[in-house]
Amino acid sequence: MADPFVPPYAKPDDPGVHMGFDNTVAVYYVVGAAETFEEAAVGVFDLVRDAQARFPGWPRSFYLDVQGHEGEAAGFDADFYEFQQDFLFSTIAPFVTALETPITGPLLNPNPQRDDVPDRLNIGPDVRPHAGRVLPDHGPGAA
Repeated sequence: MADPFVPPYAKPDDPGVHMGFDNTVAVYYVVGAAETFEEAAVGVFDLVRDAQARFPGWPRSFYLDVQGHEGEAAGFDADFYEFQQDFLFSTIAPFVTALETPITGPLLNPNPQRDDVPDRLNIGPDVRPHAGRVLPDHGPGAA
């Protein structure tokens, strides 16, 4: 039996911003095989911003699919592993109620959705020493 306190989210058939029957807004983005991290980041951000502009304050659920970009990091190359694990959680997750990625599956935001989506996204160079690489786990329980 479905939990009555968790709304039923459903990924739309087509990418874009879609109003759901249950007064939620679905934001769906498909990363193309030739798309760069930066192009995908701007595309996702623009969709979330568009959803807030068209449906201010409505609960948003975000869906991501990734075409291509295969690699050794949970099945993805380093850029799109980072995209799903870092970028979405630090930049997009605060502005949605729920999100679903190929790596994580569906997740609910434990905090209230923020509606103060910035006007633009600024992406600077990645200056971390491990930029472009996936670091192995070295903590407890790591293989």
